[in-house]
Amino acid sequence: MVKKAIIIGATSGIGKALAFNMAQQGYILGLTGRREALLASLQQSIGSKTYTCVMDISTPHNAVEKFEQLIKNMQGVDFVLINAGTGSCEPDFPLEGELNTIAVNVSGFTAIANAAYHYFLKQGHGHIVATSSIMALRGGPCPSYNASKAYISNYLEGLYCRAHKAGLDISVTDIRPGFVDTQMAKGDGIFWLAPADKAAVQILAAIEQKKRVVYITKRWRLIAILMQILPFSAFVKLMLGKKGN
Repeated sequence: MVKKAIIIGATSGIGKALAFNMAQQGYILGLTGRREALLASLQQSIGSKTYTCVMDISTPHNAVEKFEQLIKNMQGVDFVLINAGTGSCEPDFPLEGELNTIAVNVSGFTAIANAAYHYFLKQGHGHIVATSSIMALRGGPCPSYNASKAYISNYLEGLYCRAHKAGLDISVTDIRPGFVDTQMAKGDGIFWLAPADKAAVQILAAIEQKKRVVYITKRWRLIAILMQILPFSAFVKLMLGKKGN
């Protein structure tokens, strides 16, 4: 049976690498992104059967309408992968950057995740996957980014609890990358920077195994354990290079 998946945020980074990887594995894909030209280029590069939809999840009601129409165009889907995300870490810490991060990573994510849950509830089965981050585990100097990723992880856990309580055949996977070679990873000499293709291979394996939580790449689980057990003062000193208050 041919599997169908929608990738929200497919035109760059992890989403783009996943699109190529999943197409090679025989998936029929629905690809979304904000920029029509990039979507058209991606569709042409993949070559196999794909559907595209220009979508900006920072306008959630419009995004949900387009998402639901994409499902109809594809005549149903088995997987929804929510990969669209942004982050602000500007030196002058503008409010606009914080609100934009929340609009995409919180409001937009919630809109698509909720719509996907209701679709799979009606269908009787499905799999919701979303990209949070290792940064979901603690705060950091980019407050809205870390906080929004923590929201994604908690919301996914809530969806799992809701589906499990109701006895539904809906799987939920929380992808928590460390540093992956995308536009979001800025700077030189980044610690344990993984190629997007390698990340995509591990993510697809986790999806097909229906894992609840997976760290990408796998060795970031060690960092996750360290981040969770460190006292706050030690965390600040180790991760931020200065003493906490």
